[in-house]
Amino acid sequence: MTVENEVNHSDLRCMCDPAMLDFETTADIEPLDQVIGQDRAVRAINFGLEMKSAGYHIFVTGPEGTGKTTIVQEIVNKAAKALSTPADWCMVNNFKDEYRPRALPVNPGHAARFAKSLNRLVSDLKIRLPKEFQADPFREKVVEIQKKYGQQKKDHFAALDRSALEKHLKVEKTPSGYQTIAMNGDAPYTEAEFESLTDQERADIEEAVQAFQAEIQSAMQEVNRINHAQQKEIQQLAGELARFVVKNRLEMVRENYPDQAEIHQFLDELQEDMVDHVDLFLPRQQESDGNGEMRAEVRELSLNRYLVNVLEDRTGMEGAPVVFETNPSYQNLFGRIDKKAFMGTVVTDFSMVQSGSLLKANGGFLILEVESVLAHAQVWESLKRALQNKMLCIEDLAHDMGLGTASLRPAPVALDVKVILLGGYEPFQILQNYDPKFNKIFKVRADFDYEVARTDETVALYAQFIARVCRSEDLLPFTPGGVSAVVEYGEKTIASKSKLSLRFGSVTGVIKESDYWARKEDADRVTADHVFKAFKEHRFRYNLYEEKIHENYVEDTIMIDVAGAEIGQVNALAVYQMGEIAFGRPSRITAETFMGKSGVINIERESKLSGNTHDKGVLILSGYLGRTFAQRYPLALSISLTFEQSYSGIDGDSASSTELYAILSSLSGIPIRQGIAVTGSVNQKGQVQAIGGVNQKIEGFFDVCCSKGLSGSQGVMIPAANVKNLMLKKSVVDAVKQGQFKIWQVSTIEAGIEILTGRHAGMPDTKGNYQPQTVFGQVQLKLETYLKQSLKLKKAGGLDQ
Repeated sequence: MTVENEVNHSDLRCMCDPAMLDFETTADIEPLDQVIGQDRAVRAINFGLEMKSAGYHIFVTGPEGTGKTTIVQEIVNKAAKALSTPADWCMVNNFKDEYRPRALPVNPGHAARFAKSLNRLVSDLKIRLPKEFQADPFREKVVEIQKKYGQQKKDHFAALDRSALEKHLKVEKTPSGYQTIAMNGDAPYTEAEFESLTDQERADIEEAVQAFQAEIQSAMQEVNRINHAQQKEIQQLAGELARFVVKNRLEMVRENYPDQAEIHQFLDELQEDMVDHVDLFLPRQQESDGNGEMRAEVRELSLNRYLVNVLEDRTGMEGAPVVFETNPSYQNLFGRIDKKAFMGTVVTDFSMVQSGSLLKANGGFLILEVESVLAHAQVWESLKRALQNKMLCIEDLAHDMGLGTASLRPAPVALDVKVILLGGYEPFQILQNYDPKFNKIFKVRADFDYEVARTDETVALYAQFIARVCRSEDLLPFTPGGVSAVVEYGEKTIASKSKLSLRFGSVTGVIKESDYWARKEDADRVTADHVFKAFKEHRFRYNLYEEKIHENYVEDTIMIDVAGAEIGQVNALAVYQMGEIAFGRPSRITAETFMGKSGVINIERESKLSGNTHDKGVLILSGYLGRTFAQRYPLALSISLTFEQSYSGIDGDSASSTELYAILSSLSGIPIRQGIAVTGSVNQKGQVQAIGGVNQKIEGFFDVCCSKGLSGSQGVMIPAANVKNLMLKKSVVDAVKQGQFKIWQVSTIEAGIEILTGRHAGMPDTKGNYQPQTVFGQVQLKLETYLKQSLKLKKAGGLDQ
């Protein structure tokens, strides 16, 4: 084993010196008022918020726990305060088409006031109009009109009577109409007198009666015309009175909205409709009978046509609205049209239209989580359509799907909103690649990072972040030692000595739990011991499965040697992920080599227990063996590789170097030290490549060695590229410092096999031959033996052609 490959204990963990923090507790420093390490995302968000052109909505991506939701809300709220407050929105009746109500913009903070003013208007007119119509001036004018047209009707009937007398006829009014009677002098003919007449006389009388019937019909048409003219004049008089009353009352409303043309237009239409339907304000005689209450209720409902449905009132709002819709169902986002039962049926009107988040955010900003949006049918397509057309349609979803009765279709509302979608990388990539409209609408991407460079400045910002959490959550202040422990947690989370984690969700959890344990001890501040206690207790709550796995090693249920040496057998390292907890444990890899042509046989692959990445790593081994040992003659061997006592799926290539060491040991017959566990992937050139989970793997093997007894010769061999990722727990660092455990770093297979076997790997001469005493020399001899024996068997006919 080479000493130069050993990693010094000082490189196993980056310690944060509390002395670099110049304060007694975090209560002495200003809380954080800026964003740490997210310059790219912040600049993108600010660009998207300030960009007014169409299509520049924002899609925010990033890992969970990076605080993107909180940061986005803070940035958007700040931008919203700099903008003017947009208009309120009311839904009003469309007097030309009641099934097509329209939204009316009102100056901010005036919608409720506007609705109350029209409510008072209707209430006042219900009192004032009946009084005006019952007043003497109006009644006298009506009487005058009735007299004028009554005289005209009398004149017509008098003329008709005179004409009848001239023809010896008389006109009498009966319940069924007007009847013409033949006269015999001053009295009508009796039946006997009429029968005594000659046939010609009777025929002449009947002809005269029939002829006079036409005069009666003409007279009645003229009377109807007179009645119509009378009614028209009375209605005109009533209309003028109603217009006078309504207009004067509406002027009080108009004065409050001098610069709002849409309100004035609506009030003009409302005025004309009130004049046309003034009878709705007047009590009716029929309301006094048995069904009067129902008729009165119907009349009251009819007057609702003049009221205002307040959709959004921004009273007290400063700046533009910011809405975070956590449940973006269709109704919550776009609004809905309610219905109610009335007289055995279901009815609706404009007053039952309810707004959604899009209208609430109109003129401002709407924040949505993309996963929640995509979870609701029709929401995504409707949202894209609304943003592209800049129009919001409040529709009855059931009616549009053919599942409901006829409903309203409110006129579209002009939409001016900036949408910010929050999501992960996967939905972003799917939408970007498969939705052609996505890139046209969401042109701005804000990508949140999960790490930041560890500098004195970022450590100080970490301390300010802790101060902010302590103040906002009313927690105990942290000492410099406590802050240092949290900083080290930030380093370990991302497995880097030169980076700090930006996943502030988990960091905040550590801060809160540390405060809990400090209070349990009646402390007035949080120290490093409290932070370490929080780490320990958190892991204890979650690591039952880890302990059960560990018991299998202690009881030798899972066979692992941590001492001695074996041929073709190496301890590999794997990471188990159980929710928030990740831990490493060793597993035995064995390799058997023998004559044949099958090459490398991956037992996991043959039994369908390996993933694609693991299969790739195994196939790379053939390339390395061919490059190193088959330049002059072919390889005539079979290799069987497996993870012993593995009964579930395996993936990843971090064990590919371990498998190669097992193969080299099997071919060379040189045993491998079992006290050393190995991790690292390899390429066809024999270079050892970085892997993930290096800290969990080292700590997992260390725990097994501790349980079986530390000997001082045990350790883990890792890729040199992973040294920068080492943030090991203190017990491992202390063991290395005391010489009880070792960490080796290698860059090549040659260096690794030398550490594992204690023998030189070997260097080829100009003919490609290795020295016999080296590992590769022994491998070469074994391969030559296989080749010669296979050729011998082939000549003898004992080997399949």
